[in-house]
Amino acid sequence: MSRSLGIALSGMKANQQWIDLIGNNLANSNTPGFKSMRGTFSTSFAQTLRYASAPNGTLGGRNAVQIGLGAAGMETDRTFSQGALTGTGRIFDLALEGDGFFALQGNNRRMFTRVGTFGLDLNHMLVDQGSGYPVLDVTGNTITVDTDALFPPSATQNLELQGNLPAVVSGPLAEVLTSQAPFEGGTPAILTGTASGPVFATGSPAGTAYTMEVVVDGGVTQQVSVLTDGAGNIAMADILAAFQAVEGVVAADAGGSLSLTSVRNGGEASLSVLPGGTNDLAGLLGLSGGVVTGVDQPVTAGTDLNDLTSKLSDYAVGDQIQVSGVDGDGSAVSALFTYGTDGTTLGDLVSFLDGAFTGSTVSLNNGQLVVTSDTPGEADLLLTLEDVAGNQGTSDWTSLALSVSTEGTDADEVVVSSEVYDATGVAHTLTLTFQRQPDLTWSVSAEVPASEGQVLVGGPGSPLTGIEFDADGKPIGLAAVAKDIQVQWNGQSGPQTMSLGLGTDGAFDGLTQFGSGASVLVDSQDGYSDGELANVFVEKNGTVVGFYTNGQSQDLAQLGVARFANAEGLEDLGNNMFGESANSGAHQLAAAQVGGRGSIHAGTLEGSNVDTAEQFVRLIEAQRGFQANARVISTQDELLGEAVNLI
Repeated sequence: MSRSLGIALSGMKANQQWIDLIGNNLANSNTPGFKSMRGTFSTSFAQTLRYASAPNGTLGGRNAVQIGLGAAGMETDRTFSQGALTGTGRIFDLALEGDGFFALQGNNRRMFTRVGTFGLDLNHMLVDQGSGYPVLDVTGNTITVDTDALFPPSATQNLELQGNLPAVVSGPLAEVLTSQAPFEGGTPAILTGTASGPVFATGSPAGTAYTMEVVVDGGVTQQVSVLTDGAGNIAMADILAAFQAVEGVVAADAGGSLSLTSVRNGGEASLSVLPGGTNDLAGLLGLSGGVVTGVDQPVTAGTDLNDLTSKLSDYAVGDQIQVSGVDGDGSAVSALFTYGTDGTTLGDLVSFLDGAFTGSTVSLNNGQLVVTSDTPGEADLLLTLEDVAGNQGTSDWTSLALSVSTEGTDADEVVVSSEVYDATGVAHTLTLTFQRQPDLTWSVSAEVPASEGQVLVGGPGSPLTGIEFDADGKPIGLAAVAKDIQVQWNGQSGPQTMSLGLGTDGAFDGLTQFGSGASVLVDSQDGYSDGELANVFVEKNGTVVGFYTNGQSQDLAQLGVARFANAEGLEDLGNNMFGESANSGAHQLAAAQVGGRGSIHAGTLEGSNVDTAEQFVRLIEAQRGFQANARVISTQDELLGEAVNLI
């Protein structure tokens, strides 16, 4: 009867152990990185009252009769499921998401943990804050993060440019003067009488006045009067003498008939005569009363100056035209064109002007006089023509006055500046000037402050040329364009070469030439000054990255992550640490995210994976199991009391 007491006692002991395990789980429900444990029970040896027998002859087989002797000791195992990640904000608070352990170098053995509460000690060594054990990298060595070292400077070698150079051409343009009206040629208006002289009989008494009125070029009426001689006749010579007083017309004897010719040429020149009453001179000479006009004709280089419509009176040999002005280079121009000596035609005058303006080109374009400065850019170009006083011939030069038809402008320029660095990390300002060339390609030149250095190659005196674009605005032929700029900085032993990245032929990844305005910028340059460590970050693969005040970063170390063939076989060493055991296998160090290892999260810690609700359910089960075994003991005690009372 006492056997049941031992059985119940083993059950109570087993459930007590289970309660202890559950209590430990609940006690560590808020311990970072804690992995909960599970208890499993097994039966103890059973007492065999009858062994099993096989069937034979007339009897069938029988099962063994066994009575259990209670519960054996509880087996435990650890659950390495993932705990929740909680942000802390500390740089070296690290958590593993997935398989693996951080490796630490203990006093006499390596230790492993899921709790990355790390920090730097006095010697910049990365250690576990609780134990002081150094953290190991992927090679098994301790990790040192030098927070005092400077990041060395680097000289600028490459500048990458992006943006637009305007397609609309506004320069370089040479200043151009153009006459307000074109030169025009033409024939004069000619009126010839039908009566033939040179003596015209009137039949009138001597001294009789014969008159007529003449209108020249639509102007005022001018009267012509001639007296008969003693025989009552009028001589051609007297008529010609009378017409000398009429302005704008030339009278001549055309084979005995009177010929009237307008001084002016072209369609605006006209002649008409009006009868003079009873003694009509026009009728006597056979001059009609209708209006005759000249005819406009296009000019050529061979057109005589006296055949121009701007002529007011015919030039004679020796007449001079004063040429005055300002050349394209700003120098004053003064010259005299002599009719008959320097030429008589419009082409002769243009050639004379072209020779007088040594810094410009004078030409004739569709009858218009054009003066083009030989040098692009703003100019004070000026040309005036004026007849010299005393000339026989004159022209209306005011109607042909020249004015600026194209303002001179400098070449289109786009200027961009960038900070660059020399070999010692000193910052300098590099200014790049893009300039459109007459062939519509672009050049680029570099400048630096004179107090800092000088440009040896690619400066204003030796720009990089040939930057060309296709009709779509994409760069072409960049392989043939020199892109290296060489600068000698003051205090440096040798020149520094910097290469300009202008883009890719046929692509829009660099410079373009669209219709929009200029927007060129230096997108990047690879130089930098020295820098101090400003911040540290741990990436998911365990790489410790340092960020410096010069904008650079570099890898400082890489944490190792240990993995085991059987992580559940690890030995719990306390303080959230584990050690290798005979059944865990040897650890294997490698980087995070390699070979099934998890990733590292900076600024977080892994929480406990204890499921509190489940633990309370298991606690109830353990409590009831303990109570049931205690009831067995009390029941057996009552039975023993009854047995004693039998005596």
